[in-house]
Amino acid sequence: MAAKEQRDGVDLTNLDEPLTADAGATKRDLVDYLEAVADRMLPGLIDRPLTVLRVLRGREPFMQKNVPKYTPDWVRTVPMWAEASHREVHYALCNDWRTLLWLANQRAVEYHPTLGLADNIYRPTHLVLDLDPPDDDFLKVVAVAHLVHQALTDSGLDGVVKTSGAKGVHVFVPIDDAAAVDDVAAATRALAARAEALDPDISTTAFIVSDRGGKVFVDATRAGGATVAAAYTPRLRPGTPVSFPLEWSELDSITPADFTVHTAIDALEGRPSWTESMPSAQTLPTDLIEHGRTIPVARVAAMHEGKRRAKERRESD
Repeated sequence: MAAKEQRDGVDLTNLDEPLTADAGATKRDLVDYLEAVADRMLPGLIDRPLTVLRVLRGREPFMQKNVPKYTPDWVRTVPMWAEASHREVHYALCNDWRTLLWLANQRAVEYHPTLGLADNIYRPTHLVLDLDPPDDDFLKVVAVAHLVHQALTDSGLDGVVKTSGAKGVHVFVPIDDAAAVDDVAAATRALAARAEALDPDISTTAFIVSDRGGKVFVDATRAGGATVAAAYTPRLRPGTPVSFPLEWSELDSITPADFTVHTAIDALEGRPSWTESMPSAQTLPTDLIEHGRTIPVARVAAMHEGKRRAKERRESD
Protein backbone atom coordinates (compact mmCIF):
# COMPACT_ATOMS: atom_id res chain seq x y z
CA MET A 1 0.00 0.00 0.00
CA ALA A 2 1.40 3.40 -1.05
CA ALA A 3 2.04 5.78 1.82
CA LYS A 4 -0.51 8.58 2.08
CA GLU A 5 -0.28 12.11 3.37
CA GLN A 6 -2.93 14.78 3.67
CA ARG A 7 -2.90 18.53 3.15
CA ASP A 8 -5.94 20.73 3.59
CA GLY A 9 -8.23 17.71 3.54
CA VAL A 10 -6.83 16.28 0.30
CA ASP A 11 -5.25 12.83 0.35
CA LEU A 12 -1.86 12.79 -1.37
CA THR A 13 -0.08 9.65 -2.55
CA ASN A 14 3.34 8.66 -3.92
CA LEU A 15 4.78 12.10 -3.28
CA ASP A 16 8.39 11.01 -3.51
CA GLU A 17 8.14 9.43 -6.96
CA PRO A 18 9.75 11.40 -9.83
CA LEU A 19 7.42 13.03 -12.32
CA THR A 20 9.51 11.73 -15.23
CA ALA A 21 13.03 10.39 -15.67
CA ASP A 22 14.40 13.82 -16.66
CA ALA A 23 12.04 16.10 -14.69
CA GLY A 24 14.50 16.58 -11.85
CA ALA A 25 11.44 16.82 -9.61
CA THR A 26 9.12 14.58 -7.63
CA LYS A 27 5.39 14.90 -7.14
CA ARG A 28 6.20 16.37 -3.72
CA ASP A 29 8.26 19.08 -5.43
CA LEU A 30 5.29 19.80 -7.70
CA VAL A 31 2.86 20.04 -4.78
CA ASP A 32 5.22 22.18 -2.69
CA TYR A 33 5.81 24.56 -5.59
CA LEU A 34 2.10 24.94 -6.39
CA GLU A 35 1.34 25.58 -2.72
CA ALA A 36 3.95 28.34 -2.66
CA VAL A 37 2.60 30.08 -5.79
CA ALA A 38 -1.12 29.35 -5.38
CA ASP A 39 -2.03 32.91 -4.34
CA ARG A 40 -0.32 34.25 -7.46
CA MET A 41 -1.46 31.52 -9.86
CA LEU A 42 -5.13 31.05 -8.95
CA PRO A 43 -6.35 34.49 -10.12
CA GLY A 44 -5.38 33.49 -13.68
CA LEU A 45 -7.33 30.23 -13.42
CA ILE A 46 -10.56 31.25 -11.68
CA ASP A 47 -13.71 30.66 -13.76
CA ARG A 48 -11.72 29.60 -16.82
CA PRO A 49 -12.32 26.08 -18.22
CA LEU A 50 -9.07 24.25 -17.64
CA THR A 51 -7.08 21.76 -19.68
CA VAL A 52 -4.26 20.01 -17.84
CA LEU A 53 -1.30 17.94 -18.97
CA ARG A 54 -1.05 14.83 -16.80
CA VAL A 55 1.80 12.34 -16.60
CA LEU A 56 0.90 9.02 -15.03
CA ARG A 57 3.39 6.33 -14.14
CA GLY A 58 4.05 4.04 -17.08
CA ARG A 59 2.00 6.12 -19.54
CA GLU A 60 2.70 8.78 -22.09
CA PRO A 61 1.70 12.32 -20.99
CA PHE A 62 -1.76 13.36 -22.14
CA MET A 63 -3.90 16.49 -22.26
CA GLN A 64 -7.07 16.16 -20.19
CA LYS A 65 -10.14 18.33 -20.72
CA ASN A 66 -12.93 16.11 -19.42
CA VAL A 67 -12.64 15.52 -15.67
CA PRO A 68 -12.53 11.84 -14.62
CA LYS A 69 -15.60 10.15 -13.15
CA TYR A 70 -13.96 9.96 -9.72
CA THR A 71 -13.59 13.77 -9.47
CA PRO A 72 -14.80 14.93 -6.02
CA ASP A 73 -18.13 16.76 -5.85
CA TRP A 74 -16.42 19.85 -4.43
CA VAL A 75 -14.38 20.36 -7.61
CA ARG A 76 -16.36 22.87 -9.65
CA THR A 77 -16.88 21.94 -13.30
CA VAL A 78 -18.58 23.46 -16.31
CA PRO A 79 -20.17 21.44 -19.16
CA MET A 80 -19.33 22.51 -22.71
CA TRP A 81 -20.24 20.98 -26.03
CA ALA A 82 -17.25 19.69 -28.02
CA GLU A 83 -18.08 19.89 -31.70
CA ALA A 84 -15.06 17.81 -32.74
CA SER A 85 -16.02 14.80 -30.60
CA HIS A 86 -19.78 15.48 -30.59
CA ARG A 87 -20.11 15.18 -26.84
CA GLU A 88 -20.42 17.22 -23.71
CA VAL A 89 -17.11 17.80 -21.94
CA HIS A 90 -16.97 18.70 -18.27
CA TYR A 91 -14.02 21.03 -17.66
CA ALA A 92 -12.61 21.70 -14.23
CA LEU A 93 -12.72 25.24 -12.86
CA CYS A 94 -9.68 25.63 -10.64
CA ASN A 95 -11.10 28.30 -8.36
CA ASP A 96 -9.35 27.46 -5.09
CA TRP A 97 -6.23 25.95 -3.58
CA ARG A 98 -7.95 22.70 -2.65
CA THR A 99 -8.83 22.05 -6.30
CA LEU A 100 -5.30 22.89 -7.43
CA LEU A 101 -3.93 20.53 -4.80
CA TRP A 102 -6.25 17.74 -5.92
CA LEU A 103 -5.17 18.23 -9.55
CA ALA A 104 -1.51 18.12 -8.52
CA ASN A 105 -2.14 14.80 -6.79
CA GLN A 106 -3.53 13.57 -10.13
CA ARG A 107 -0.07 14.37 -11.53
CA ALA A 108 -1.40 17.34 -13.48
CA VAL A 109 1.83 19.19 -14.24
CA GLU A 110 0.72 21.82 -16.75
CA TYR A 111 -2.30 24.15 -16.48
CA HIS A 112 -3.83 25.67 -19.62
CA PRO A 113 -6.90 27.88 -19.00
CA THR A 114 -9.04 29.41 -21.72
CA LEU A 115 -8.55 33.06 -22.60
CA GLY A 116 -12.26 33.63 -22.04
CA LEU A 117 -14.27 32.99 -18.89
CA ALA A 118 -16.67 30.06 -18.56
CA ASP A 119 -19.74 32.11 -19.41
CA ASN A 120 -18.25 32.84 -22.85
CA ILE A 121 -14.88 31.32 -23.66
CA TYR A 122 -14.96 32.98 -27.07
CA ARG A 123 -14.76 36.43 -25.46
CA PRO A 124 -11.04 36.76 -24.59
CA THR A 125 -10.11 38.96 -21.66
CA HIS A 126 -6.61 39.39 -23.08
CA LEU A 127 -5.04 39.72 -26.48
CA VAL A 128 -2.15 37.24 -26.62
CA LEU A 129 0.89 36.81 -28.85
CA ASP A 130 2.97 33.65 -28.51
CA LEU A 131 6.57 33.89 -29.70
CA ASP A 132 7.79 30.51 -30.88
CA PRO A 133 11.47 30.14 -31.88
CA PRO A 134 12.71 27.54 -34.39
CA ASP A 135 15.24 26.22 -31.87
CA ASP A 136 16.36 26.70 -28.26
CA ASP A 137 18.15 30.00 -28.93
CA PHE A 138 16.32 32.28 -26.50
CA LEU A 139 18.21 35.35 -27.69
CA LYS A 140 16.21 35.16 -30.93
CA VAL A 141 12.98 35.23 -28.93
CA VAL A 142 14.18 38.20 -26.89
CA ALA A 143 14.95 40.21 -30.01
CA VAL A 144 11.47 39.59 -31.41
CA ALA A 145 9.84 40.24 -28.04
CA HIS A 146 11.30 43.73 -28.17
CA LEU A 147 9.76 44.16 -31.62
CA VAL A 148 6.37 43.18 -30.22
CA HIS A 149 6.83 45.61 -27.35
CA GLN A 150 7.60 48.37 -29.84
CA ALA A 151 4.57 47.45 -31.96
CA LEU A 152 2.38 47.64 -28.85
CA THR A 153 3.78 51.03 -27.90
CA ASP A 154 3.36 52.34 -31.45
CA SER A 155 -0.28 51.19 -31.34
CA GLY A 156 -0.95 52.90 -28.01
CA LEU A 157 -1.22 49.67 -26.04
CA ASP A 158 0.47 48.32 -22.94
CA GLY A 159 1.20 44.66 -22.30
CA VAL A 160 3.14 42.33 -20.03
CA VAL A 161 5.44 39.43 -20.78
CA LYS A 162 6.26 36.04 -19.29
CA THR A 163 8.34 33.07 -20.30
CA SER A 164 6.17 30.29 -21.67
CA GLY A 165 8.10 27.79 -19.59
CA ALA A 166 9.14 26.12 -22.83
CA LYS A 167 11.21 27.86 -25.54
CA GLY A 168 9.37 31.12 -26.04
CA VAL A 169 7.50 33.95 -24.39
CA HIS A 170 3.87 35.04 -24.11
CA VAL A 171 2.76 38.65 -24.40
CA PHE A 172 -0.58 39.54 -22.75
CA VAL A 173 -2.58 42.69 -23.36
CA PRO A 174 -5.67 43.06 -21.14
CA ILE A 175 -8.64 44.30 -23.19
CA ASP A 176 -12.17 45.51 -22.52
CA ASP A 177 -15.25 44.13 -24.25
CA ALA A 178 -15.75 47.07 -26.62
CA ALA A 179 -14.54 45.12 -29.67
CA ALA A 180 -16.37 42.16 -31.20
CA VAL A 181 -14.61 38.83 -30.85
CA ASP A 182 -13.64 38.71 -34.53
CA ASP A 183 -12.17 42.19 -34.16
CA VAL A 184 -10.01 41.03 -31.25
CA ALA A 185 -8.63 38.31 -33.53
CA ALA A 186 -8.07 40.90 -36.25
CA ALA A 187 -6.20 43.22 -33.89
CA THR A 188 -4.02 40.29 -32.80
CA ARG A 189 -3.10 39.59 -36.43
CA ALA A 190 -2.33 43.27 -37.00
CA LEU A 191 -0.01 43.48 -34.00
CA ALA A 192 1.86 40.38 -35.18
CA ALA A 193 2.19 41.86 -38.67
CA ARG A 194 3.44 45.19 -37.29
CA ALA A 195 6.07 43.43 -35.19
CA GLU A 196 7.18 41.41 -38.20
CA ALA A 197 7.42 44.55 -40.33
CA LEU A 198 9.84 46.12 -37.85
CA ASP A 199 12.41 43.42 -38.67
CA PRO A 200 11.30 40.71 -41.12
CA ASP A 201 14.79 39.22 -41.09
CA ILE A 202 14.25 37.75 -37.63
CA SER A 203 10.48 37.50 -37.25
CA THR A 204 7.65 35.93 -39.24
CA THR A 205 3.90 35.43 -39.15
CA ALA A 206 4.09 32.45 -41.53
CA PHE A 207 1.76 29.76 -40.19
CA ILE A 208 3.33 26.97 -42.28
CA VAL A 209 6.50 25.84 -40.47
CA SER A 210 8.48 25.26 -43.66
CA ASP A 211 7.88 28.89 -44.66
CA ARG A 212 9.41 30.39 -41.53
CA GLY A 213 13.02 30.20 -42.66
CA GLY A 214 14.49 29.79 -39.20
CA LYS A 215 12.80 32.94 -37.88
CA VAL A 216 10.80 33.39 -34.68
CA PHE A 217 7.09 32.79 -35.29
CA VAL A 218 4.84 35.56 -33.96
CA ASP A 219 1.75 33.45 -33.36
CA ALA A 220 -1.47 35.46 -33.55
CA THR A 221 -3.84 32.47 -33.45
CA ARG A 222 -4.51 32.45 -29.68
CA ALA A 223 -8.07 33.73 -29.86
CA GLY A 224 -11.62 32.42 -30.10
CA GLY A 225 -11.73 29.83 -27.32
CA ALA A 226 -8.00 29.12 -27.29
CA THR A 227 -6.01 28.14 -24.22
CA VAL A 228 -2.56 29.29 -23.15
CA ALA A 229 -0.15 28.08 -20.48
CA ALA A 230 -0.99 29.88 -17.24
CA ALA A 231 1.43 32.18 -15.50
CA TYR A 232 3.47 30.14 -12.99
CA THR A 233 2.44 26.77 -14.42
CA PRO A 234 5.17 24.12 -14.45
CA ARG A 235 5.98 22.62 -17.86
CA LEU A 236 6.72 18.99 -18.53
CA ARG A 237 10.23 19.50 -19.82
CA PRO A 238 13.67 18.50 -18.51
CA GLY A 239 14.24 20.21 -15.18
CA THR A 240 10.53 21.17 -14.85
CA PRO A 241 10.74 24.86 -15.76
CA VAL A 242 7.81 27.18 -15.05
CA SER A 243 6.13 30.03 -16.90
CA PHE A 244 7.55 33.10 -15.18
CA PRO A 245 6.35 36.73 -15.38
CA LEU A 246 9.06 39.29 -16.14
CA GLU A 247 9.66 42.97 -16.66
CA TRP A 248 10.41 43.80 -20.28
CA SER A 249 13.85 45.02 -19.23
CA GLU A 250 14.72 41.62 -17.76
CA LEU A 251 14.40 39.66 -20.99
CA ASP A 252 18.00 40.28 -22.03
CA SER A 253 19.44 38.85 -18.83
CA ILE A 254 17.51 35.60 -18.26
CA THR A 255 16.80 32.23 -19.87
CA PRO A 256 13.66 30.11 -19.38
CA ALA A 257 15.75 27.50 -17.55
CA ASP A 258 16.44 30.03 -14.78
CA PHE A 259 12.94 29.43 -13.41
CA THR A 260 12.04 25.92 -12.27
CA VAL A 261 9.89 24.41 -9.54
CA HIS A 262 13.04 24.55 -7.41
CA THR A 263 14.26 28.08 -8.15
CA ALA A 264 11.19 30.15 -9.03
CA ILE A 265 9.91 30.52 -5.47
CA ASP A 266 13.00 32.44 -4.35
CA ALA A 267 12.99 34.44 -7.59
CA LEU A 268 9.45 35.65 -6.82
CA GLU A 269 10.58 37.40 -3.65
CA GLY A 270 9.66 41.07 -3.82
CA ARG A 271 7.97 40.85 -7.21
CA PRO A 272 4.36 41.82 -7.95
CA SER A 273 2.11 39.00 -9.06
CA TRP A 274 1.11 38.50 -12.70
CA THR A 275 -2.30 40.04 -12.08
CA GLU A 276 -0.84 42.94 -10.06
CA SER A 277 1.55 43.82 -12.88
CA MET A 278 -1.23 43.69 -15.49
CA PRO A 279 -2.30 47.09 -16.91
CA SER A 280 -5.96 48.04 -16.84
CA ALA A 281 -8.19 46.68 -19.60
CA GLN A 282 -7.71 48.69 -22.79
CA THR A 283 -9.88 49.51 -25.78
CA LEU A 284 -8.41 48.22 -29.01
CA PRO A 285 -7.65 51.03 -31.49
CA THR A 286 -9.93 51.16 -34.52
CA ASP A 287 -7.03 51.45 -36.95
CA LEU A 288 -5.48 48.29 -35.52
CA ILE A 289 -8.70 46.37 -36.03
CA GLU A 290 -9.11 47.72 -39.56
CA HIS A 291 -5.53 46.71 -40.37
CA GLY A 292 -6.17 43.21 -39.04
CA ARG A 293 -9.29 42.79 -41.15
CA THR A 294 -7.09 43.00 -44.25
CA ILE A 295 -4.95 40.06 -43.03
CA PRO A 296 -6.26 36.55 -43.77
CA VAL A 297 -6.90 34.20 -40.86
CA ALA A 298 -3.71 32.13 -40.59
CA ARG A 299 -5.22 28.65 -40.49
CA VAL A 300 -7.60 29.38 -43.36
CA ALA A 301 -4.82 30.89 -45.45
CA ALA A 302 -2.57 27.92 -44.68
CA MET A 303 -5.30 25.47 -45.69
CA HIS A 304 -5.79 27.18 -49.05
CA GLU A 305 -2.04 27.42 -49.58
CA GLY A 306 -1.67 23.72 -48.80
CA LYS A 307 -4.31 22.86 -51.38
CA ARG A 308 -2.64 25.10 -53.95
CA ARG A 309 0.76 23.48 -53.39
CA ALA A 310 -0.74 20.00 -53.54
CA LYS A 311 -2.36 20.87 -56.87
CA GLU A 312 0.97 22.16 -58.19
CA ARG A 313 2.69 18.91 -57.18
CA ARG A 314 0.03 16.84 -58.90
CA GLU A 315 0.32 18.86 -62.08
CA SER A 316 4.13 18.72 -62.06
CA ASP A 317 4.01 14.93 -61.64
